[in-house]
Amino acid sequence: MQQLTDAIREDYHKQRLMDTIQWERFPDRTAVKNILAQLHEMIFFQVAETKLDEKIPKVYAELYSQLAKVCPKEQVDALCKAFLNRIPAVRAMVETDLQAAFDGDPAATGFDEIVLAYPGIYAITVYRLAHELYLLNVPLIPRMMTESAHSTTGIDIHPGATIGSHFFIDHGTGIVVGQTTIIGDHVKLYQGVTLGGLSTRGGQSLAGAKRHPTIEDGVTLYAGATILGGETVIGKDCVIGANAFVTRSIPANTTVIMKSPELLLRSREEL
Repeated sequence: MQQLTDAIREDYHKQRLMDTIQWERFPDRTAVKNILAQLHEMIFFQVAETKLDEKIPKVYAELYSQLAKVCPKEQVDALCKAFLNRIPAVRAMVETDLQAAFDGDPAATGFDEIVLAYPGIYAITVYRLAHELYLLNVPLIPRMMTESAHSTTGIDIHPGATIGSHFFIDHGTGIVVGQTTIIGDHVKLYQGVTLGGLSTRGGQSLAGAKRHPTIEDGVTLYAGATILGGETVIGKDCVIGANAFVTRSIPANTTVIMKSPELLLRSREEL
């Protein structure tokens, strides 16, 4: 056992790339998840006014402690207050998402079911919260928030994406929305949709460039559709069929479908 311990200790002295990371200065995953849980409660479950007087300072304190690890100390107070000041605006946007989910899914029995049982509305809500921190140039924490939702729902929305109102994700498993994606209002995505980059071979040289598509108002993307490229624009009110692979712009009011493969039907008696 001592030999194993010595081997690992010796490897620590090689100063590998992961050993240069100052982990003690990083946000705590558990703390970030706890902040998310409290924010989720504030978004959907109207907190009694007396309890709100207690909850806001608590959320502020926990958020402050995590932001202080990644932001200049003199900015942390202002960042916390600026973020919490955006909660009413986030609630207003999430309300449109909730309405879109109810209007777009005949299986929905009510808003309560959507909030409690639909992974899409949870992932969108976390994104909208994380996006506000992203716009404040807070490092790490927005991505940790959306990755927490990703691990829970299977829906991967980068906090840097720009998403309009009435956004509906149905089912949701396997959806990917890249960092520079722009999505308009009243857009609907089904499971397995990818809004990604056409090529990432450029690596860090592509940082800051528009790499992901633009989806205009009223577009529906069915299951498994893949839309790639920063110059790709899916025009207003388009419908992109299941499993379509699109790498060029599509004009408004267009339906894109994959040509059906030939189906071979045989009776069981022939086999």
